[in-house]
Amino acid sequence: MSAYHWPVELEHGDVLLRPIRMRDQRPWREINRRNREWLRPWEATIPPPPPGHYAPRRPTYRQMIRHLRNEAEAGRMLPFVITWRGELVGQLTVAGITWGSMCSAHIGYWIDRDVAGRGVMPTAVALTVDHCFRTLGLHRIEICIRPENLPSRRVVEKLGFREEGVRPRYLHIDGDWRDHLVFALTAEEIPQGLMTRWLRHREPQK
Repeated sequence: MSAYHWPVELEHGDVLLRPIRMRDQRPWREINRRNREWLRPWEATIPPPPPGHYAPRRPTYRQMIRHLRNEAEAGRMLPFVITWRGELVGQLTVAGITWGSMCSAHIGYWIDRDVAGRGVMPTAVALTVDHCFRTLGLHRIEICIRPENLPSRRVVEKLGFREEGVRPRYLHIDGDWRDHLVFALTAEEIPQGLMTRWLRHREPQK
């Protein structure tokens, strides 16, 4: 994996993606607290264990950071926070990085409701996809979204991701197994780069 680079920062205008850090704990917790009800229908949950089995606890912030850091150093994940005008406003993670004959990964993200709709998340996703294709050499990026999550679906629609179908009962979210729509892009579909496509999409709105 000679092309793999971590840590890395990705930036365009007011949007910056950088590795999540231990000292992000206070703003990260505050954003999650303020957005708890807004994010709850979309956040993954741990399913209840079978009778007689141990129920795993949700990791602490420090445990989460250590896990993300280990996965990043092993080349399996890119755990970013998103900042806008210098303030932490969300999180984006490239996970499931697979090499060999597949060369693919999937992206998950969330953002502070106060800055949603300002183009922050499409910019962050475009920066990340270009990094994955052009720097890392991945071939396919996938994003899975609950059908009801219209704000998240607008992100992939603005960026021109292909809708590929439904994965029934794909992830445990908000207390049950939920269907997800699959959206994907391959490197051949955006030879000019996803950021270039996104900026062209925004031009008529200026």
